[in-house]
Amino acid sequence: MAQPSSDHLLNHIGGRWLPSRTGAVRANLNPADTDDVVGEFAESGAEDTTSAVDAAAGARGEWDALGPIERAEYLTKAAGLISERRERFAEAITREQGKRLSEGRGEVARSLAILDFTIGEARRINGVTTPAEEPRTIAMTFRRPLGVVGLITPWNFPVAIPMWKVAPALVAGCTAVLKPSPLTPWTSALLVQAFADAGLPDGVLNLVQGDREAGEALVADPRVAGISFTGSLPVGQAINRSGAGRLMRTQLELGGKNALIVLADADLDAAVDAIVHGAFGQSGQRCSATSRVVVDRSVREALLERLVPRVAAMRVGRGDQDWADIGPVVNDERLRACLSAVEGAVAAGARILCGGKEAVLDTPGYFVEPTVLTDVAWDSEIAQEEVFGPVLSVIDCDGYEDAMRISNSVRYGMSGTIFTRDPSLMFQALHDFEAGMLHVNRPGVGAYSHLPHMGAKASQLGAPECSPDVWDFYTDLRSACIRY
Repeated sequence: MAQPSSDHLLNHIGGRWLPSRTGAVRANLNPADTDDVVGEFAESGAEDTTSAVDAAAGARGEWDALGPIERAEYLTKAAGLISERRERFAEAITREQGKRLSEGRGEVARSLAILDFTIGEARRINGVTTPAEEPRTIAMTFRRPLGVVGLITPWNFPVAIPMWKVAPALVAGCTAVLKPSPLTPWTSALLVQAFADAGLPDGVLNLVQGDREAGEALVADPRVAGISFTGSLPVGQAINRSGAGRLMRTQLELGGKNALIVLADADLDAAVDAIVHGAFGQSGQRCSATSRVVVDRSVREALLERLVPRVAAMRVGRGDQDWADIGPVVNDERLRACLSAVEGAVAAGARILCGGKEAVLDTPGYFVEPTVLTDVAWDSEIAQEEVFGPVLSVIDCDGYEDAMRISNSVRYGMSGTIFTRDPSLMFQALHDFEAGMLHVNRPGVGAYSHLPHMGAKASQLGAPECSPDVWDFYTDLRSACIRY
């Protein structure tokens, strides 16, 4: 089967590429050059989603019967195809999402690592045997597939996040309907095509392009046993409310307002490297991005003397320009949100040390200058609410206890990072952070493909993603007692 062209992207339902029943399409624009129309894609409605769930439900029995080891063989074939096509994937990510080409390549590499890990886990989806209270009896647990699952994914990692949902869903024996962000339809189509080219049976993995109507229909379908969603807190809350009446299982990975603590004894050069990477990598559009630096007053000026020139020197450009240090944000809504957040912070008393404006290039796009704010109050709006762009707030603190209080003051708890040379405080911080992914003396973004990707508080509900813990979402645990 030919790989999908970006010109006109369809739904993939029951093994076939199909137009939306609505007949509607939407333009897919390059955020670094809005004159570049990447293509158009199907704007699906509820009927398209119902058809996709029909296909997934129909394929469920035969897929379950294969067993996890045989199912993983399809993933192995898909991994080979994705590896062969990795440059095509990276170029698609850059063109429709905007991140730098090197970052797109890195995302593809991480996707392959996740796939490789999940393939190996196919031989370890196990239960336990336990002592029985009666003679000649075996007591044991085992896992069964959850059923049909809906996978709703965001635009900021258009290959990696679909991969860390699709791969475990398929190995577990679930059949799936993938509903990607309408901002990144092409990369999702390439991913689904790779699985189709690997011989995945029809109906096991279905793709529905579109926006809210398609997603709401997926959540509302009573045949969908679980929804795995990555995105904003309000949408995650709506999904949870919608499925609560029928006890639908949810796996929700939501927002973040992540702090990097710099104590008085920190290695400031290493801290600056981590801040620049965490705050401005991928234009700050990560749930684990460093959006707050909480720094001890005694080293604040020394830190800023190192940090601000580094950020001010970053070159804003298109993702396909090798010299660019930072690319665009994904659309006009995100650009306006970043500029509005900076404006509100200044009105509340913050000072702009660099950036703070829209960057104007030779192509029409959504570019924000990398921005550092200081004199930010710990309880101000910009210190509490997610910006999701290249905007960093620097907040003063007085020692470890004050730093941790400020770090934990937000409703989110995605990641937490500390820079210190004190071994006692390193481990104390692991205890005190109210966050899911913790880092010491390294950039505070993400986790390895075999570690749980998860948050705390309003950042997460349900089982983690990636890691063996993911089976708690995609499978049901059963117990059995066998008398012989």
